[in-house]
Amino acid sequence: MWRIRVLSVIYFTAVCAAQDPKDVTPVSREAPQTTILTKVEPTVYEPPVPSLQLQSTWLDVFPSEKVDFKCTVSDSSDWIFIWQRNKEQVTNSDPNVSVSPDGSILTITAASPAYSGDYSCKGQHKTRGVSTADSNPLKLTVHPNKPTPTVTQKPDFGEMFPSENVTFTCTVQGSSGWEYMWFHDGKEIQTSSSFTITIGHPHSGKYHCQAKRGPFLTEESTTTTLQVSDPPKPSMKLLTPWLDVFEEEVVAFGCEAEGLSDWSFRWYKDNKEIPENSELIIDEEGSLLNITEVSKADEGVYACEAHITSRGVSSEFSNTATVRFHDTPKPTLHKLPVFSPMYVGEKVNFTCNVNVSFGWEYQWMKNGKDESATSKSYSFRLGISDGGKYSCKATRIETTSTDISKEMQLHVLEFPIPPLTRKTQWLNVFPDESVQLKCGVNSSSGLTYTWRRDEQDIHAGDVSFDSNGATLSIKTASAAHAGRYTCRGHLKERSVSSNSSHGLTLKVYDTKPRVILTQDPDYEVMFPGESVSFRCHLNVSHGWEYRWNKDKTQIDGSGNKYQIKKLSTTDTGSYTCGAKRGKGKNVFFTDSSQAIGLQVEVNRPKPVLTQQPDVAKVYVGELVSFECEVGVSSGWGYLWYKDKVLQKFNSSRFTIKANSSDSGIYNCTAMRGKDNFQTEYSDGWTLLVSDIPVPSTKLKTPWLDVFPTENVSLTCVMDGSSDWMYTWYKDNRMVQADETISFDKDATTISIKSSVSHRGRYSCSAKLKSRSVDSSVSAGLTLSVYDTKPTAILTQKPVYNVMHTGDSVSFGCHINISSGWEYLVLKDSVIVHSGNNHTITSVATKHTGSYECQAKRGRGTVFESLLSQAVKLNVSERAQANIILLTGWSEVFSTDSLALECGVQDSQDMWNYTWFKDNKPVKEEHSKRYTVTPQNNPEQSQYTCMGIRNGRPSYSKTSEYLKTKNLLLKRRVLLSISGCLVFGIIAAFLACIILRVVRKPADDEDRPEEADLFLNMAQLKAVDVPCPLVEFITDAELKASSKAEGDENGAICSETTPLPITSQEDLDVTAESPDATENNGGLVSFKQ
Repeated sequence: MWRIRVLSVIYFTAVCAAQDPKDVTPVSREAPQTTILTKVEPTVYEPPVPSLQLQSTWLDVFPSEKVDFKCTVSDSSDWIFIWQRNKEQVTNSDPNVSVSPDGSILTITAASPAYSGDYSCKGQHKTRGVSTADSNPLKLTVHPNKPTPTVTQKPDFGEMFPSENVTFTCTVQGSSGWEYMWFHDGKEIQTSSSFTITIGHPHSGKYHCQAKRGPFLTEESTTTTLQVSDPPKPSMKLLTPWLDVFEEEVVAFGCEAEGLSDWSFRWYKDNKEIPENSELIIDEEGSLLNITEVSKADEGVYACEAHITSRGVSSEFSNTATVRFHDTPKPTLHKLPVFSPMYVGEKVNFTCNVNVSFGWEYQWMKNGKDESATSKSYSFRLGISDGGKYSCKATRIETTSTDISKEMQLHVLEFPIPPLTRKTQWLNVFPDESVQLKCGVNSSSGLTYTWRRDEQDIHAGDVSFDSNGATLSIKTASAAHAGRYTCRGHLKERSVSSNSSHGLTLKVYDTKPRVILTQDPDYEVMFPGESVSFRCHLNVSHGWEYRWNKDKTQIDGSGNKYQIKKLSTTDTGSYTCGAKRGKGKNVFFTDSSQAIGLQVEVNRPKPVLTQQPDVAKVYVGELVSFECEVGVSSGWGYLWYKDKVLQKFNSSRFTIKANSSDSGIYNCTAMRGKDNFQTEYSDGWTLLVSDIPVPSTKLKTPWLDVFPTENVSLTCVMDGSSDWMYTWYKDNRMVQADETISFDKDATTISIKSSVSHRGRYSCSAKLKSRSVDSSVSAGLTLSVYDTKPTAILTQKPVYNVMHTGDSVSFGCHINISSGWEYLVLKDSVIVHSGNNHTITSVATKHTGSYECQAKRGRGTVFESLLSQAVKLNVSERAQANIILLTGWSEVFSTDSLALECGVQDSQDMWNYTWFKDNKPVKEEHSKRYTVTPQNNPEQSQYTCMGIRNGRPSYSKTSEYLKTKNLLLKRRVLLSISGCLVFGIIAAFLACIILRVVRKPADDEDRPEEADLFLNMAQLKAVDVPCPLVEFITDAELKASSKAEGDENGAICSETTPLPITSQEDLDVTAESPDATENNGGLVSFKQ
């Protein structure tokens, strides 16, 4: 039993501990400390169910929106919460999920539809292992895309008019809580879901909307376009012909509004609406207005208006039209011209005028009978039968007709034809002759005349007329005046003309008649005793008289022939003839004939003998022509002589093919006329016939053995003359010019850009330029062409893979074939030397490179060989010898000598050494070390050294100069300086101790900050304190690098510090130093 009690107590205690402290009744402290243990039955509670609430606004969200859930347990804060989606726990590792620090608020960033689902929570007690049931679920929907709002427009007409109302509405389907923004042409104008506007023109444009809730924005809606236009202005058209009307006529109007079919119309007269039920409006839309049987009451201003009743839209008034009513008129008849009588051929024009309205049709009458004309004007050209009384009237449609006009009388007469006569004798005339024609019989002051030539009007200019045009005068006729002439008479100031007169044809020759003078015989030069006759020819027209002139002086002669039977020298002169016709002022003279000059010579002529070709020497086989010419007159026959023997030739010219037997002296004489008049003999001409020479071939360029692309020139020479042109042959075949072969002028020289195909024996032949003379072929020259270009050979002496600076090297270049070569040596493709031998006496590293050579020959166009093989020259820097001072600082006080050591930098080879004193070798000194003492160096000499060996390189570069200085003087000075330094340091140390003892200390607050009198090692290293010993020994006051050395060594002197070596530059700087003088005849110092 006691076990049961113990267990009950334990269970009760556990239940109490599990309850909230607020649910446990506190025990009064005043209660007695002793209690009576009674049996209590435990009460079992169900854990509370948490409540899930939506903290944000919506459970249907879109990408990037946030949703907040809150989980609570009423009246308790001892719970932590576990969040679930679709019964699966939601973790904080998701970047789109966040939980508040106490876990009661869950924030979801809706990144994708994957976050949709039923969200719930449950609690877990912080101190007890008790969990609640799941809370109520909330279903979250995440849409995959941003929503796009929808825009609607009411009414949605394609075209809207001002003053109409339109409503725009924006909606987002499937969700709520949206605020809406409206945009007009991209600018925000409204923030409501819908809005209504009364339309004006500024409202035209593109409208769209966008929704938002919180920071989230939807996509922009599609754009809707609002087009605002003014109502179209109706057009009123007159459907009948006239607005000026008469009684019982009809007027009809139509009204149209272009582009719209649902418009209706209202009609207005004098700005007052015509009722829709009026009998005048005859269609349903009211688009037609018809006025039948017009009366005075229908006069007025008419217009129409379009409107859409369902939309309350009306247009402005249309154009207006004014209807005018008139009484029946009477037409007025007019005639132009107003002359009476009128003549046949004149044009008359009748006009019938009705001064009211238009659209009239006219009816014409002559002597009371209808004419065929129906227009307002009645025009026609008069005939003799057109005389009579004329009248008219007008009609319009069938209902309107005017009265008949007043009659008008027309008289018509014939116009007489004038006669045409000639006043001059001839109608076939020559240029410069005059012509006169007359039209009409008696002059009349009321008539004028016009003339035509070949049916073309004639105007004053090249012809002239009298005052009324009756007489036509041609002062100087020309070919342009030829033709058939007629004339017509005209009444002044009227379009009345007679018919054309009969015609007269005038023929005008192009030029004055040409008079031709002939001579028989027609020799230009004649001799005394010969006879001659002249004849004058004129083959056109008639009535001519002839006249004769000699040297422009008239001579006796009649008719057209003039004869001189026996000439003398006085008959020499220029003969002409001419003709004339007519009398008085109308005499016409022809131009004089051409002049024929007659020359009568005193002496007989002497012919001139010429030869073609006109050369002193001709060649066998050449054609030679002789010509005998008498320089004066003509009609000659010729006789030929060779070596005074008459030949068979009788023409002025003969030709022979030259032979050696044709050489000789040639001359000629001439004869003519019935009396065989003979000239003197010509001078003799000597003909020399020779054989044709043979040309010779010569080499113009230096070589007949050449290489491909090398140029070769050959010349062909013919007895030193330039009258020849040449033909070239290779192996007896003619050579033609091409890309590789060219010729100079006359082909005297052949130039060949050689190739293997040009090998052969070349010869030439000559031909005279101006004559068909060809020589035989010359002896030949044989041209040899190598197959390829030669390659130069480059040699090097000595041949080492590596040369060292200061070595000597030579390059040699040669070609083993042909001759005449010039050589070039190239380094890295750059020419460095001209000649076949290039020697570098002292090589340097700059000479490292690839060496080649090339040969060339020729002038002008230079032929170059192929490059030689490349020879690589490598030049290494010769090793540098250095002198090292081996005597240390400590040894300066105990020795009078300096130990020097020679070494070769950066070399692992075994070296012997040569020492130099003032550039002269030190005898028997080939060791690495050398000792300098005051005994062997009293004059302060300069020392150098050089490494030598048996291999390559056999020697090194000479070291830099080392100049010795007075060591003893330095030791004494250094010792004095050192003692002073030690004494000074001790005195300063003691003074500091005494000051610290005797000085009264100050309060801590008033005590000034003391400076350290002694420097620690780091401070000593940081201070730039020069070492006196080093400064004195190394001339530190003259060397700019002393400060750097002090920094590097910490300004601390030691016995292991090496003595620096003074360079040649230091020697130059210190040459004038006072320390360089001798010290009272003491030892020579090592410092200068």
